[in-house]
Amino acid sequence: MPYHARMPRFPNSPAPGLFAEPAELKPLAERMRPRSLDEIVGQRRLIAPDQALRRALEAGKIHSMVLWGPPGCGKTTLALLVARYADADFRAISAVLSGLPDVRKALAEAEVNFAQGRRTVLFVDEVHRFNKTQQDAFLPHIERGVIIFIGATTENPSFELNSALLSRCRVHVLDALSDGDIVAALKRALADGERGLGELRLQVADGSLDAIAQAADGDVRRALTLLEIAAELAQDGVIDDGTLSQVLADRSRRFDKQGEQFYDQISALHKSVRSSDPDAAVYWLCRMLDGGVDPSYLARRMTRMAVEDVGLAEPRAWRMALDAWDTYERLGSPEGELGLAQLAIWLAIAPKSNAAYLAYNKARAAIAAGGTLEVPMHLRNAPTRLMKGMGYGKGYQYDHDVEGGVALDQQCLPDALVGATFYEPVERGLEAQLREKLLALRAARARARGE
Repeated sequence: MPYHARMPRFPNSPAPGLFAEPAELKPLAERMRPRSLDEIVGQRRLIAPDQALRRALEAGKIHSMVLWGPPGCGKTTLALLVARYADADFRAISAVLSGLPDVRKALAEAEVNFAQGRRTVLFVDEVHRFNKTQQDAFLPHIERGVIIFIGATTENPSFELNSALLSRCRVHVLDALSDGDIVAALKRALADGERGLGELRLQVADGSLDAIAQAADGDVRRALTLLEIAAELAQDGVIDDGTLSQVLADRSRRFDKQGEQFYDQISALHKSVRSSDPDAAVYWLCRMLDGGVDPSYLARRMTRMAVEDVGLAEPRAWRMALDAWDTYERLGSPEGELGLAQLAIWLAIAPKSNAAYLAYNKARAAIAAGGTLEVPMHLRNAPTRLMKGMGYGKGYQYDHDVEGGVALDQQCLPDALVGATFYEPVERGLEAQLREKLLALRAARARARGE
């Protein structure tokens, strides 16, 4: 008998009790949960027959791990199969619903198993929601081998999990499923008469399955749920376009307004503007609006882009950003969002310069390194007789009274920074003209100083 056919009974878990419970009470996605690695769709990079993880599981050799991937990609299923292939008990807790007492209880049960010579796979769903203290509670039990720890997360473990826990686990990255993978899962559910919808003998066009897969957006659980709803609404066993229009009326893309996708997409928007790609800029803007991001937040971020990346190469960018922001505040959604789209396109096309941004940072660095440098005496204000007597303001040249309007030999920086340059204009947009003028001024000042 092949190893994977020898499926153990798991206390406190849905498998194999998963398959013994009344099927009519479980949703289709749960009924169709894969019972072997061969039934998993997608994730070939991890569980194809020649992959290291697949070989280790089939040999019953398992390790603590973190499964990182989007919703519906198979993290829970893989955790269940790890326990089954390793002939270990399976215990699951959710970081959303559980606290430290639940963790301690699960660990105590694992200790009992360990004393009896049996392994326990402890699956922690949404593990990134546990704080550092809760995460630390697993460490000694992982080290002693009391538990095989499997954490599932949709967030980047590097940011959300503490280093001590990560050092004891391997991180496996799971990908969102392709439309083709999801269609394969849907077809299996339609054909399966035991766990799926096979007994209904539904008629579904391939195009309809493609539409469901696209609406699922990489989430096989969501796809199976949509299929189940469509089956309930089907007339005379036919899932037609009318049925699908009802099921798919409220489509939404994967997005987490507080998670990594949020930061990845705002980064993509900013970098698309910086790279002068208006098509990408308006795409990422619309993706974030579609995901439910506050348009005022996007207006604020694009105002920052106008200041940081367009800068003095096109000073009108600031005004346009503020106008677009004001337009959205006055019109609201969805009309005001068009103003934000126009802003994203215009910022992307505008000439770019971060010269002022770099000058600002250089000046701050000089302040940090130089300490409290004194203001030159001739630049100091002298509102009292005493201050005048001390030399405040002595020798100051009023530039408007000087030929050419610039007192070229007048020192404005502290003595320790004379000759320092912070602002270096680029040769793009308006800054090309500013550069020409500034270089001429700097050359004239150097001559006036006798350099």
